[in-house]
Amino acid sequence: MSDTVRILNTGARGFRRELARLRATQERDSARAEEIAAEIVRAVRRRGDRALAAYAKKLDGIELTPRTLEVSERELDAAVDAMPRKVVSALRTAARRIRAFHNKQRQATWSYKDASGLTLGQQITPLRRVGVYVPGGKGAYPSSVLMNVIPARVAGVDEVLMVSPAGPDGHPPAVLAAARIAGVDAVYRIGGAQAVAALAYGTKRIPRVDKIVGPGNAFVQAAKRQVYGQVDIDATAGPSEVLVIADTSANPAYVAADLLAQAEHGSGDECAILLTPSKRVAAAVAREIDAQLPDLPRRRSIARVLKRRGALIVVRNLDEAVEISEEIAPEHLEIQTRKPTELARRLRNAGAIFCGAEAPAPLGDYLAGPNHVLPTGGSARFFSPLGVYDFVKRTSVVSAPKGSLRKLAPAIETLAELEGYDAHAAAVRLRR
Repeated sequence: MSDTVRILNTGARGFRRELARLRATQERDSARAEEIAAEIVRAVRRRGDRALAAYAKKLDGIELTPRTLEVSERELDAAVDAMPRKVVSALRTAARRIRAFHNKQRQATWSYKDASGLTLGQQITPLRRVGVYVPGGKGAYPSSVLMNVIPARVAGVDEVLMVSPAGPDGHPPAVLAAARIAGVDAVYRIGGAQAVAALAYGTKRIPRVDKIVGPGNAFVQAAKRQVYGQVDIDATAGPSEVLVIADTSANPAYVAADLLAQAEHGSGDECAILLTPSKRVAAAVAREIDAQLPDLPRRRSIARVLKRRGALIVVRNLDEAVEISEEIAPEHLEIQTRKPTELARRLRNAGAIFCGAEAPAPLGDYLAGPNHVLPTGGSARFFSPLGVYDFVKRTSVVSAPKGSLRKLAPAIETLAELEGYDAHAAAVRLRR
């Protein structure tokens, strides 16, 4: 029995209660986060760049002026030059693969002529300006830059702006290098709810955008919810998740490593679950977790995550594993079974599916090509990964040559009068 992670059985009394507890994320002062974010958003709307400078000093410990708000082109180039060659090569390789995958998602304007003579279609138009939020704090996330910026560029967005909090020592060079490689038009040294507000409403120095994407802390997510409608946003991101379905063909060491990897993200609310019909596999994975954990630098925080939201669940069979996976709708779903692609075809609720022992979730996090911005918290039931389609608008186009309306007018008038809209009916009748 492992001291780090529990082994559960779906046939045991109280299992459903345990599963519900695994799925429940912590509500960490969400009301307070909403309140603080609202105050910050109001301040930025009233005071613009002055509010941004005040919050940068108060929250990030840096002095900003209107002239130093934006990272210069020279600094972006210097960041690339400062990176070791292997880092630049890895970033460029990732960017190339992400771009190649997202090129497949491009949509084209289309139209057709119907029997009445109308030409009907849909016009695909990229957004004009997009804002990308890149978290700061303890870590550096160049992969997040690539994953958020490149689909916008592939979609044809005219201008991509990036905001990211800079500490007293500035931005991590890797983040600025990724911004240059991905093709960002401007980078601003601001973060938090104040950055979201600046992108949503605009300031003297920062132009207003049409959409804001990118992860962030509770205050960033609260601010994004509050400005939605003023601008579009992507789905608000929650803690990272992995669910592994494994049979007796799986390598317990691989499964354990993948669960540990997902628990490493750092919020403390990550979720890592194994579903297996084999008690032997569950026990072997538990032993591997205990063996691998002591060698990891973040072992204490990983252990806390696994104790709270980690479990090795013994299911009756793979059919039950599919049912539970569909219910959880995980962000990352790994299938390490004898026939992983066959099992994958039975699953619809997952942000990304990784088939086979050689396809761990970190492959998708960095280099495979599909986007690592994925739905969390069960929202994979109705949300999709970030993609090119998130950066375009679809506009319906109706073209009616002379005489074509005549065929449809009687039905239009009937429906308009049925709903009590006589002026609608008259506008059509006038053209008959």
